[in-house]
Amino acid sequence: MEWANETLVTEFVFLGFSSLAGLQRLLFVVFLLVYLFMLGTNVIIVSTIVLDRALHTPMYFFLGVLSCSETCYTFVIVPKMLVDLLAKKKTISFLGCAIQMFFFLFLICSHSFLLAAMGYDRYVAICNPLRYTVLMGFGVCMGLVAAACACGFIISLATTSMIFHLPFHSSNQLHHFFCDVSPVLKLASHQSYLNQLVIFVLGVFVLVIPLLLILVSYVLIISAILKITSSVGRYKAFSTCASHLIVVTVHYGCASFIYLRPKSNYSSSQDTLISVSYTILTPLFNPMIYSLRNKEFKSALQRAMTHTSYSIN
Repeated sequence: MEWANETLVTEFVFLGFSSLAGLQRLLFVVFLLVYLFMLGTNVIIVSTIVLDRALHTPMYFFLGVLSCSETCYTFVIVPKMLVDLLAKKKTISFLGCAIQMFFFLFLICSHSFLLAAMGYDRYVAICNPLRYTVLMGFGVCMGLVAAACACGFIISLATTSMIFHLPFHSSNQLHHFFCDVSPVLKLASHQSYLNQLVIFVLGVFVLVIPLLLILVSYVLIISAILKITSSVGRYKAFSTCASHLIVVTVHYGCASFIYLRPKSNYSSSQDTLISVSYTILTPLFNPMIYSLRNKEFKSALQRAMTHTSYSIN
């Protein structure tokens, strides 16, 4: 064997922020504050949705699940990243890297399919408003979330298994701040064309299929909105979709840039920058885009705060 005398990789060294050595303490403070604010915002959103019966609708059910999903996938990445910003030795074990990649891919893939489910919810609400409560009953909503999680689990398990069954004998220096697909795959001592093709196809499936479903939903939504004679009615109908469209654009824009490029275009510095926005900034802005600018949610939040203050007094 040509690798008989070479040492197997037992750990990886993160080099994602190595070029910013003098700014790592500042980055720690900034990312910590952003992370705590994001956690607090998502806790407020989920608590308000659970406590206020007026928000017990499919749209807010999906929003609550989305908030939980974002909280979980940032938890897989950000705490370790924060520790590494203060540590001299920024390492992760081989098994730890595989576990981190599995859970990140599971949550982020589920997130993609969840956005497609939310697009379907908006389609039913606008195109079939009289049958909305029937078509989007609790069982249907739970089924859509379960299907999104099942797809995420299968794709994550297949991708992670294929990558970590490859031989790693050479460098263990990972030019990233977490175990993402492209940086880890780049360190493999041998990659078959079939492996690369299957991983690429899985990435296409995760990104393109949900996006196509969302596009179909919005083609039908726009055609229905254009039939509304009142300009106020058209504005109200479109405003219920605007937040979802913004989140979809940011999510699929970042993910497509990272996962759907040819390997020859891989750039560790670009990926690190995009991944920071993808794993930290996007989960920060999504709750504000979806909820804190929503009048119905803000009214429910005020009621929850008033009820809490009365309970304390």
